[in-house]
Amino acid sequence: MSVAVLLGVGTLPAAAAPPPSVAAGNQWDVRAVAGGYRLALRLNSPAPLRASLPLLEVDGRPVGVATQSPDRKTLTLVSTDPAVAKARDVRLVWSGDLGKQNAHRGRDAAGAPIDAYWLKARRGPLLPSDPGALGKYKVDTAEYNLGDEAVYLPGLAHRSELRGKVYSPRGAVGPRPLVVFLHGRHEVCYGDPTNPSDVDKPWPCPRGMKPVPSYRGYDAPATALASNGYQVVSISANAINGWDSEAYDAGAQARAELVLDHLALWRKWSTIGGGPFGSRFVGKLDLRNVGLMGHSRGGEGVARAAVLNADRGGQYGIRAVLPLAPTDFARATVPGVAMSVLLPYCDGDVSDLQGQMFYDDTRYSVGGDAAPRSTVTVLGANHNFFNTEWTPGQSAAPSGDDWFGDEKASPCGAKYPGRLTAKQQQAVGTAYVAGFFRLQMGHETQFLPQFDGSDARAASAGKAVVRVVSQAPLRRDLHHFDSALQAGAVSGKVSATVCAGVTSTAVRAALPTCMTTDAWGNAPHWGMAWFAPRTPTTAVTKLRWTGTNGVVRVAVPAGKRDVRRFAALTFRAAPDPAGAPRTDLSVRVVDGHGRAAAVPVSAVSDALVRMPGSDDSGLPKNLLRTVRIPVSSLKGVDLRDVRAVELRTDRVAGGSAYVSDLAFSSPGLGFSAPAVLLPKLSASSVTVKEGDRGTRSMDFWVTLSRPSIRPVSVYVETNGELRASEGVARRLVFEPGQMRHKVPVTIEGNTRDSYDVPFDLVLSVPHGGLLDKSFGRGLVIDDDPTPKLTLGNLRTTEKAGVVSFPVKLSAPSDKPVNFSGVLKDGTAVVRKDYAGLDDDGTGPAERMIEGSVTPGRTTGELRVRILDDKVKEPAESFSAVIDVQDGAVLDVPTTLTGTITDND
Repeated sequence: MSVAVLLGVGTLPAAAAPPPSVAAGNQWDVRAVAGGYRLALRLNSPAPLRASLPLLEVDGRPVGVATQSPDRKTLTLVSTDPAVAKARDVRLVWSGDLGKQNAHRGRDAAGAPIDAYWLKARRGPLLPSDPGALGKYKVDTAEYNLGDEAVYLPGLAHRSELRGKVYSPRGAVGPRPLVVFLHGRHEVCYGDPTNPSDVDKPWPCPRGMKPVPSYRGYDAPATALASNGYQVVSISANAINGWDSEAYDAGAQARAELVLDHLALWRKWSTIGGGPFGSRFVGKLDLRNVGLMGHSRGGEGVARAAVLNADRGGQYGIRAVLPLAPTDFARATVPGVAMSVLLPYCDGDVSDLQGQMFYDDTRYSVGGDAAPRSTVTVLGANHNFFNTEWTPGQSAAPSGDDWFGDEKASPCGAKYPGRLTAKQQQAVGTAYVAGFFRLQMGHETQFLPQFDGSDARAASAGKAVVRVVSQAPLRRDLHHFDSALQAGAVSGKVSATVCAGVTSTAVRAALPTCMTTDAWGNAPHWGMAWFAPRTPTTAVTKLRWTGTNGVVRVAVPAGKRDVRRFAALTFRAAPDPAGAPRTDLSVRVVDGHGRAAAVPVSAVSDALVRMPGSDDSGLPKNLLRTVRIPVSSLKGVDLRDVRAVELRTDRVAGGSAYVSDLAFSSPGLGFSAPAVLLPKLSASSVTVKEGDRGTRSMDFWVTLSRPSIRPVSVYVETNGELRASEGVARRLVFEPGQMRHKVPVTIEGNTRDSYDVPFDLVLSVPHGGLLDKSFGRGLVIDDDPTPKLTLGNLRTTEKAGVVSFPVKLSAPSDKPVNFSGVLKDGTAVVRKDYAGLDDDGTGPAERMIEGSVTPGRTTGELRVRILDDKVKEPAESFSAVIDVQDGAVLDVPTTLTGTITDND
């Protein structure tokens, strides 16, 4: 007996008859399964390896993350959405692409040519020292390769290579800070395989193919750092790229484990030596001062590595993390560690710029956090070209520009004046990667203006337009603008509404949405995270005014009115895309004597100028940007007694804008180290049997590693194949001293044979703690017996047409029951007396016969076509030999007899 079990989106055995389709089209079908519908899309060629998640879109609406087969030609998912059963069109789309399907026009909704502004946008002063320039040390390079399957990664459930390229400052004395680079998700192998069937296993590369050397693609920033005295290692992650479609978190944990495995190697090689380098690096590395750069999914990996290192007691002194064009599928936070997120405006892979959430979610996640953080938005830069091995004309393997559309279209077309060439983009990447680590790890404070929001430029960055948002470690927060202002704070013809999210996402918070959009690719602050889709997004205040007398007043409380120690008054702002393409506000600072100084936002920042791109292409990005007013410019105000900061609408008679994060601040290095003192949050994993009747509770526990003297909170939600009615999504708050929360998930029992149901309990956006085990695994095991399938012989007449052998199931099942076999002649002859149902009379006779029982039914069909003739003849017979079955108990092979009686 051959019985196959489907685990949600598992693949049917090749020989088994598939369950009946409830909807089908060209290369796709929808089939009923336990609790929902299994949707499958078959491609003619493998889906590309991209940072974004593969989604299946039904009739223009994405319904979920798809699982890819090992050859990446079949994508499947299970959905509980009943609309899937009525599908008319199914397509593969990517999580980063939503909202960018249409061509660029380079003009905003009102028709104003705002893109021209960004070609000549304001640029800050040049830095006195160029972080992209080579330093005094010559650079030695070497590589190590411990094998394609040298280490087992629990987060991947596969073995990975340990391979890297080393950049060393020649002649440098004493232990050097170590920076580790981790590339992102890209093709794994290239070339022609000796045996094409070998490509079903993505790693190691089959014979005839070579590994794509993505880890060699960061020579410029690595050399810039090494020449200035830093040790750099760029590591390979092809195994993770090959297998991470099977990983519960898309490989974030595995990438973090890989980084820590390499650090363990370097701890050994820098202390007792050994391996490929002998004693060469003994005493040469300072593992108390480590920086991590991760590109693409590698960005999420290094963010996770910093947290995982803290969870494990801070084995390594990870003090600086730079996610470059990163993914953020589960809304993690990275407290305690200096962080700068680099966002390429023309990212064609992670084009929703979801890495913005690392900054938004971390900035207030821990009280007293003294680590600096920033975002660096680079106009004209795409996703791939930061890595030379992903860049046409520079790479060993085939590569391409990830942006799309007309080459001359604004602002991202390859031949548009504002678009950076590959070498220009790489120069910008070098300047900001090298500058960040030299600032944070080497305390080279000449690079502080590069990351403090004042937009100081590196000479090597050339013409690039870059916008930096910074959260300074030394600051006095006046209002986050994520909650309502106090009574009486708003006057005149202006409203101030706290909002979050956009209309197209699944997040339905209690707050009004900030934007109306068909997708969220143009709203990085408010996009939905696919592994935490119901977790609320960043809350800001939306100002809307219809006159020039509007005032929003933020009072400065007693004891905080002396602001002489601060360098600037700062906040984040952006124009509402539904309003005018340009708008303005005044910022007025008032002291205790009523004296005031007012500064137009437009005089110090272009934060209220819409960013470039057309409204129907996923652009412009609606990004909050820095408004920075030097305290020294507030002439006539007593800085010892500042009583209020006002936002006034006296510049423009009508408008709308978003504001966030009002503070007095001063740039600085702050303090950065692994956040080992924070309590750690973990979700348990639970497996239960389904049960026969009613509902039961499946109890997860979310725990803290130790009691906290302050409240700790985290969002928790279920993801996977549970029915929508069974899932949970809520915020947990651990009161001081509390160490655990029960999270009950209600499941329904029945007596029908079903599939096991896997799902996850996902933790996201913690406050006051670190995420440890952030994915709890849930499994509901079906405990009902497999029903017995009974097939009977057929007796029919010549004129019957299409008929079915008797098919009966002993009990209803939630599984589709499928069986198949072959037709064999007896005294009846195929195509003369009978034919297979799909036999069109051309080519060889179709002898396959397939049958099924639909979920929930006890009768089914095994159909064949009877052919009539005008010849008087005795009864004739043929056989159906069933030799494959799935979903029920039936001894196979079994032979059925079909008897045809004459009607002439």
